[in-house]
Amino acid sequence: MTPIMQRALGDRFADLHPRIREQYAITSESGEAWVGRGVMEEIWRGSRFVPFLMLGATRRVMFAERGRDVPFEIANYAYLDGVGRETLTWCREFLFPTPRRFDETLIYSERRGRAVVYAGTHQHLAVELELGVEDGALVLRTGVQRLYEWGIGIRIPRLFSGVAEVTERYDDEAGRFAVDVAITNPVWGRIFGYRGWFTLEKIACSAEEILADVRPVREERRE
Repeated sequence: MTPIMQRALGDRFADLHPRIREQYAITSESGEAWVGRGVMEEIWRGSRFVPFLMLGATRRVMFAERGRDVPFEIANYAYLDGVGRETLTWCREFLFPTPRRFDETLIYSERRGRAVVYAGTHQHLAVELELGVEDGALVLRTGVQRLYEWGIGIRIPRLFSGVAEVTERYDDEAGRFAVDVAITNPVWGRIFGYRGWFTLEKIACSAEEILADVRPVREERRE
């Protein structure tokens, strides 16, 4: 089975740093997962978005806390979801005094011909991804966004959506991954972001061993 990131990047997948390529090579058939720890050196947010971020925290979609040198944990699991789609998780935990989670699940949409990420525990928000590779780093930018609720999908106008730009690279000298995430709005400015580093360890993990807390509470069937 071809990994999601490889399908989305095509030939460019080979241009990723070998450690990043290895991280995203797991599938539901590989029986492996990646778990890691690190430190987010800075976590920031725009002051005008605090109510929105506090609401998002209830569904593991961003949060309102800010901080420096915050301990961090990440887990990438691969499985087939309830609709039979190959799925990869980005489960991130930021260890504030009250820990915060930011969970996303990644699929490849045959209909749209690109990767789509669902945010949070109920997959309310589906976001098309534009992926690239720069000097071995994975570069991600969000595209069209849709809100799914009450049995309908609504395309979110650009004026009301956050545009995420993510760079994940591997630092050979330090022997660790570095990540920089910035979510902004073209009119209202900075919303939320973080930057820091982490290390990863590959573990044996079958689909049956993936904790229920990793999978979304609700899976959105459309993409």
